[in-house]
Amino acid sequence: MSRILSAVAWPYANGPRHIGHVAGFGVPSDVFSRYQRMVGNDVLMVSGSDEHGTPILIAADEAGVTPQQLADTNHRLIVEDFLALGLSYDLYTRTTTRNHHRVVQEMFTGVWENGYFVEQTTTGAISPSTGRTLPDRYIEGTCPICEYDGARGDQCDNCGNQLDPADLIDPRSKINGETPQFVETQHFFLDLPALAEALGEWLDEREASGTWRPNVIRFSQNILKEIRPRAITRDIDWGIAVPLDGWRENPAKRLYVWFDAVIGYLSASIEWARRSGDPEAWRAWWNPAPDGQGEARSYYFMGKDNITFHAQIWPAELLAYDGLGSRGGTTHDLGRLCLPTEVVSSEFLTMEGRKFSSSKRVVIYVRDMLERYQPDAFRYFVAAAGPENNDADFTWAEFVQRTNSELVAGWGNLVNRTATLIAKNFGEVPAAGELAAADSAVLDLVVTAFDTVGDHIARNRMRLAIQEAMRTVGEVNRYVSDSEPWKIKDDPERLATVLHVMAQCVADLNVVLSPFLPFSANAVDRVLGGAGDVQPMPRLEEVEDLDGGAAYPVITGDYSTTRAWRRHPVVPGTPVEKPSPVFRKLDSAVVEEELSRLEG
Repeated sequence: MSRILSAVAWPYANGPRHIGHVAGFGVPSDVFSRYQRMVGNDVLMVSGSDEHGTPILIAADEAGVTPQQLADTNHRLIVEDFLALGLSYDLYTRTTTRNHHRVVQEMFTGVWENGYFVEQTTTGAISPSTGRTLPDRYIEGTCPICEYDGARGDQCDNCGNQLDPADLIDPRSKINGETPQFVETQHFFLDLPALAEALGEWLDEREASGTWRPNVIRFSQNILKEIRPRAITRDIDWGIAVPLDGWRENPAKRLYVWFDAVIGYLSASIEWARRSGDPEAWRAWWNPAPDGQGEARSYYFMGKDNITFHAQIWPAELLAYDGLGSRGGTTHDLGRLCLPTEVVSSEFLTMEGRKFSSSKRVVIYVRDMLERYQPDAFRYFVAAAGPENNDADFTWAEFVQRTNSELVAGWGNLVNRTATLIAKNFGEVPAAGELAAADSAVLDLVVTAFDTVGDHIARNRMRLAIQEAMRTVGEVNRYVSDSEPWKIKDDPERLATVLHVMAQCVADLNVVLSPFLPFSANAVDRVLGGAGDVQPMPRLEEVEDLDGGAAYPVITGDYSTTRAWRRHPVVPGTPVEKPSPVFRKLDSAVVEEELSRLEG
């Protein structure tokens, strides 16, 4: 058994999340985590709502509420949406907890004591109309390096280089289009050049492992070439206080939201441990094993716009806290902390050829999708056609086509006719007689899917995994068509054997598909007379802040009964009734309806 940390990107709580967000981090991380539990690994899947920073202040002002009230509302919305999508977090929490503040300030203090923060006078951007600080990501202009029009004030997504707002050519506010005013201000900077050699060695080691997606490792190594100190404090009154004398008393200075957000993976793990009754349990996923054996592996899931923060900023924070840069240093209360095993970054999902934009109403919110369509239909689309290695486009035409031709006519049809024939002819799973060559061949073919599909999932190759699983579904459908059990009238033993083989193939493929389709996996299990417990589901809990703050909802769950990743022989005599379809066929009119809704 291995320990696996699934560290899932923290969605920003300035509004509800759309399907582009969960296509990049939500569904892929859940498929991976469910599979790892099935093969017997000890998984800790953590995330939460990112609730600090200027965008929260702006959204709160627009809504006429306080930042905390806005965060409370949106955190609950996100929790409910992710629960409805079946994302199996061990803990989905938030960054406004006192536990998170404490862990972030401990990390800051350790990095400070090791000498990896430098204090500098720099130029900050102010909105002339409001006097409020403009965050780097709310300023855009032309990149001075590659001349890309649309670079942000913190980095250029086109060339990957780190930027400052003042570097941009013709900078403008994304909020109202005005030209920012630049003023001098004092801030702490993370001394990335002092950590560059250690970061480079880590990235070279990761490249040699051959596990990272090529675009991610290349991007990570490229941004290392132009590395420079990065500000980790901001002129803002909403966020985590800087834990130093002369700073903590200043209400207008707070830690940069991205400095604290990535620490959330650690603070969520610590919160999970504290709630489990063993406050030190988190260390098994974060501290190196004493003998160097059995060290946990950690996988970080996100969209490509966050590679910088997970392949540079977060590893740099960890290295600095452990004193492993050129300045040296010592370990602190949290102990030596493990670096990421893999940064699993997806590309962007567009919608009908356009970039998602809530302000321009080019958007499908998760809640709206799940109110109208089955969660597994959307999960299937993400796995089969999502932005794994290249940008992908969500279209309603393809969504309807894949749902109807692959889920309904492919997998759903196999399940339905298997159960229908068994219910009609026997009323229970029949015992098999002597197997014919075709029977053995299809059973052998299906059982190999556990290895081939499982290997793809373990390597975060979700498209290949679902393609192989559905290819196998097609082969079993071909076996059924060739065997023609509906024509077997005078050989009950042969009919029983074919239907037993069909039931076994469906049971096997249901396990194989269950990380992708957890809701329907439980439904298919019930169709075959089971208890519907292939994939345990997450639950929402209202919890008290462990350190005296306000109560809040979290996602958690007990996944210890997850079905093992192997063949489970069907049991002759198990009652099987005439089934209802597991998947809903979509009317072709859905396409025009949704396009009209989008344009409206």
